Amino acid sequence: MVFMNDQPRSYGGVDGALRVAQRRETLIEAGLELMGSTEPELTVRGVCKKAGVAARYFYESFTDRDALMSAVYDTVITDIAVSTQAAVDAAETERGKALAGIANIVRTIANDPRRGRLLFSSALTSPVLAEKRRASTTIFIGLLAANAKTFYRLDDSGHLTLTATFLVGGLAQTLSAWLDGYIDVTEEELVAECAAILLAPALPPSREPD
Repeated sequence: MVFMNDQPRSYGGVDGALRVAQRRETLIEAGLELMGSTEPELTVRGVCKKAGVAARYFYESFTDRDALMSAVYDTVITDIAVSTQAAVDAAETERGKALAGIANIVRTIANDPRRGRLLFSSALTSPVLAEKRRASTTIFIGLLAANAKTFYRLDDSGHLTLTATFLVGGLAQTLSAWLDGYIDVTEEELVAECAAILLAPALPPSREPD
C-alpha cells in the first residue's frame, strides 16, 4: 500500500507530486461520475476502476471512501460558490445580480446533472454528505445574506438570516424537483421565476385596495 505521507518520486520526467495531484483529480472526477449517477454506489474498488488507476494509488490522497466523498463534494460546491459570486459581482443592477446568480447555478447543474444529483439527490444518504449539505447550505445562506443586505433593506440581521434561509432552502428544493422532472419548465423559465422570487422581499409591500 502507498501511504499518504510517502514522498512520491519523479518518473519519466514528470514530478512525483504532480503525478499524485493528477491522479487525485482523476479519482475525484471518477467519484463524481459514480456519486452523480442515477444509481449511486461508491466503493474504493469501483472508483479506482472508473479512474483507471491501481487501488494502491487511492491512498496517496485519501484515507478512505468518506475522504473521497468529502473531496468530491467540496470540489463541486467550491466551484459553484466561486463562479456564482463572480457572476453576481459582474452584474450591475439588483435584478441583474439576482438573475446572474440564479442563472449560473441553474446552468451549472443543467450542463452537468451529476452535480445536481450530488447536491440534492435523496438517493445519496451518506452521513458524510448529509453534513456537507448542511455546511454548504450555511455557506449559501451567508452569501445570499451578504449580497442581499443592500436591497432587502432589512436592518435586523435576524430577519435577514431568516429570509436568506427560507430562500436558499426553497431554491434547493425547487432545483431538486426540476432535475427530477417534477417541475416542467425550461431552463430560462426556471431562472426567471426563481429570480423573481428571490427579489420579492426587496419589493415594497402591496397596498390594500381602498
